[in-house]
Amino acid sequence: MYTNTKLTLNPFTTKIIIAIDGHSSTGKSSFAKAIAQELNYIYVDTGAMYRAVTLYGLQHKLVSSDGQIEIEALMAVLPDIHISFQNIAGQNNTFLNRVNVEREIREIAVSQQVSAVSAIAGVRKHLVYLQQQMGKEKGIVMDGRDIGTVVFPQAELKIFMTADPRVRAERRYKELREKGSKVSFDEILNNVIQRDHDDETRSVAPLRKAEDAILLDNSNMIPEEQMAWFRRVIAGS
Repeated sequence: MYTNTKLTLNPFTTKIIIAIDGHSSTGKSSFAKAIAQELNYIYVDTGAMYRAVTLYGLQHKLVSSDGQIEIEALMAVLPDIHISFQNIAGQNNTFLNRVNVEREIREIAVSQQVSAVSAIAGVRKHLVYLQQQMGKEKGIVMDGRDIGTVVFPQAELKIFMTADPRVRAERRYKELREKGSKVSFDEILNNVIQRDHDDETRSVAPLRKAEDAILLDNSNMIPEEQMAWFRRVIAGS
C-alpha cells in the first residue's frame, strides 16, 4: 500500500524535510505538529504565515472584505511584517509583530481573503524565501499548499492530504464554534469549496499533488489512525 514512497532514510537518525500539502481544513497543521513532536523536528505552519499577512492587510485597509487588494501598497510593507511562532501550553501560536494573533488569523474574515492574498506572486516569493531559509538545516515539518511542489521540491517525504468537503466544513465549524465565533455551517462549507477552487486555479503555485507525494484521505480517520499510517510509511511497510 505504501510502496510508492521513495523514503530510504530513517528520519529518527537522519534529518529530512517532510512536506505536507493539501486542501484546507484537512488537519494538515495538527498532523504536521504531531509528526514534528514524534521526530523532535521543527514545525512551521506556512498557512499561518499567509493568514498573518492577510490579517495585517485587513487591519491596515490594504485588503478589504469585498476582495479588493492594494497590491503595491501591500508589497511595500512586507518588510514590516514580522511573523514568528511560539509554543504556549503545548499549542503552536502565531505572532504578528510580537502580538499573538492565533485566534484572529483563524476567523472567517481572514479565511475569505487569504487565498487571494496567497495568489499574489510577490507575497508568495517573499514568504517562500523565508520558508526555505527555515529548512536549510533540515529536521523540519512544513505544511501548506505548495511545499512539495515549490518550496521544497527536493523534500525526502511528501504527503498530500485531502478529505470530503462536508467533513472538512464540519471540522472547521466545530473548531470556530468552540472558539466562540458565530458562524453558520453553510457559510463554512461555501468557504471550503471556494477555497479549493481558488487554491487549485490560481496562476501562481496552484495547489496540486506532487508526483512523488503520498496521498492521505483522512475523511474517516481520527488523529491516532493518521499517526499509525505515518509510522507505517516511514517504516516502508
